[in-house]
Amino acid sequence: MKNKIMSKAKEMFLKLGFKSVTMDDIASEMCISKKTIYKYFCNKEILVEETTARIHNDVNQKIEALTLENFNAIEENFEIQKMFKEMFKSYDTSPVYQLKKHYPMIYVKIQQKSIEFCNGSFRKNIEKGIDEGLYRKDLDIKTAVEFYYTLIFNINENTIYEKDVHEMEIKALEYHTRAIATPKGITELEKHLQNPNI
Repeated sequence: MKNKIMSKAKEMFLKLGFKSVTMDDIASEMCISKKTIYKYFCNKEILVEETTARIHNDVNQKIEALTLENFNAIEENFEIQKMFKEMFKSYDTSPVYQLKKHYPMIYVKIQQKSIEFCNGSFRKNIEKGIDEGLYRKDLDIKTAVEFYYTLIFNINENTIYEKDVHEMEIKALEYHTRAIATPKGITELEKHLQNPNI
């Protein structure tokens, strides 16, 4: 039952907003009593915290699965952006923006985990791209990683609408890639930027 509650809460929080959805709304949607929800979650904040942790883990697992595919480093980044677009396409408001605004303490916890994950993930992508000749060998990898996740986090924290988040993340990805790419990498980047479905 706990997993069912979290699944429904996740769906409703992402669609309608973390603040606007009440425990009564979730109970009504599931045709259960509010008491049943409180059996597993003593308050809404705990439910939000556990639900966002699950979303975070789901996203990380999907990213890790994509990195195991046979994509080159630049293609991999565009595939990750495509994954995010697909995951959040039916939601109007950015979940990260909502979380920061209404549950700042939970947001800080999730952000810390996200930074750790991004550090590892972005570093692996850059090392892969260097090996493939798509990124320059003389890169300061640590700085390149920090610049990129700072861009991405700022976009998500400060942009209200999910559609705008995706568009700006694609621009940030282009900016990041142009800054670190070899001529071969720029050619690969241009190929992906011409795709109308990005």
